[in-house]
Amino acid sequence: MNSRLDALTSWDSDFSGLKVVVTGLGLSGFAAADTLAELEARVVVVDGGDSPEARQKADTLKIVGVEDVRLGEEVTRALPEFDGEAPDLVVASPGWRPDQPLIQAALEAGIPVWSEVELAWRVREREGRRTAEWIVLTGTNGKTTTVTMAESMLRAAGLRAVAAGNVGTPLLDAVRDPEGFDVIAVELSSFQLHFTHSISPAASAVLNLAEDHVDWHGGFEAYRDAKAKIYERTRVACVYNVEDPVTERMVEEADVVEGARAVGFTVGTPARSMLGVVEDVLVDRAFLEERATSALELATLKDLGEIAPLHIVQDALAAAALCRAVGVSPEAVRQGLRDYSPGSHRIEPVGALGSVVFVNDSKATNPHAAAASLGAFERVVWIAGGLSKGVSYEELVKANKDRLAAAVVLGTDVEPLLAALAEHAPETPVLRTDALLDSRSAAAERGEPADGVGDAVMAEAVRLAHSAAQQGDTVLMAPAAASMDQFRSYAHRGEAFARAVEGLIRSEADTIKDLSGA
Repeated sequence: MNSRLDALTSWDSDFSGLKVVVTGLGLSGFAAADTLAELEARVVVVDGGDSPEARQKADTLKIVGVEDVRLGEEVTRALPEFDGEAPDLVVASPGWRPDQPLIQAALEAGIPVWSEVELAWRVREREGRRTAEWIVLTGTNGKTTTVTMAESMLRAAGLRAVAAGNVGTPLLDAVRDPEGFDVIAVELSSFQLHFTHSISPAASAVLNLAEDHVDWHGGFEAYRDAKAKIYERTRVACVYNVEDPVTERMVEEADVVEGARAVGFTVGTPARSMLGVVEDVLVDRAFLEERATSALELATLKDLGEIAPLHIVQDALAAAALCRAVGVSPEAVRQGLRDYSPGSHRIEPVGALGSVVFVNDSKATNPHAAAASLGAFERVVWIAGGLSKGVSYEELVKANKDRLAAAVVLGTDVEPLLAALAEHAPETPVLRTDALLDSRSAAAERGEPADGVGDAVMAEAVRLAHSAAQQGDTVLMAPAAASMDQFRSYAHRGEAFARAVEGLIRSEADTIKDLSGA
């Protein structure tokens, strides 16, 4: 126990002179360092990079009062001292693993390690400013869709609300907003939850759980345990996925505030204390007095847009449950879904040639997400592959083999995917890009995308996919893998796919024009 840290429960607590090491200069690390400097803590920031951008950020932080910023791989290997004294606290950015030498040194020395989420919770209350309610969610897939759906519902209810956390807006930036918010919808990754210890949200949800990030956590059980922390100390509603029983077990095992309820969501007919679907209507049997005998209509499937695969329906139900827990009306839930605009790279049609439609789901960075995409279409030419992150593709291929017209494999870590296709879908044609052979550069071997490799690989993948497609097929780019072997990010990969499809359509049009003599 650290009595001084235990007393830090609001912005107005005494942080002055507190010795804090912040790891990482990304969005969350920068926000943590900036916040702590404003609170008059003594702050040292360490980051393994030493780029011009990192140096510019370092200069900015020093201007606002950060004591020191240390850059370069060597500074990440040992715990910094403050005039010969150990730090009081380490605030870890999400990318820093528990077995990283500096983090390990802090843990072995008994120095508390917080996530930036933990810090944001500690400083959320501030005299003279409204304190936002928190609704929080995690899961292997669907987090960003769900949290932004929730944001739309909250705003439709007339509340000042924002989606923050892993979604892009640092949580500390939301907490420090001068006007303040009524509700913050918080997306949390397992990385962030690992070092989060005391948040007590109004409502919490785990959308689903599948094998992912096992390399970071050291195993699936540790990954599961990190996700399960989101339910701890929940005050109103713990929202779980009826179709994913492990999420219900997490709720059963959680130490919640007395009176918190378990609320399920299902794409089937809901039982009492659940949200679900009756015919084409999304309904609520949880947040109404007469839930034993009746249900409230929330929305229809048409309110979700032209393409509403089951996982999108699940996301909408989870978002609705979280918002209903803080008093959002059924009318605002419906309006929020109608107002909602899905982000790019999530089951996004980007073009068509005849009746062959090209769909971008670059956000499907693991097998669980790819399974949701594949299940939305009857017959698919599947573009897949990349960095596997140690996951298995066996169940994914086995469950979807009958809908695969062909598979186009790209990436530098594709052996697990190729083995699964050979074992479980031996009749499926498997094509590999010629550009892949050129991508095994020194940069690719280091896990860095080589300039131009991504566009060349994707153009070849799209060409091969089109050659394998028959009329009525969907060419689906749902890689089931991370992107950083040949692309800067999943967004870069999705953009490369869209450019390649545009180029193919233009090329086909030019060919037709030449043949017609026009």
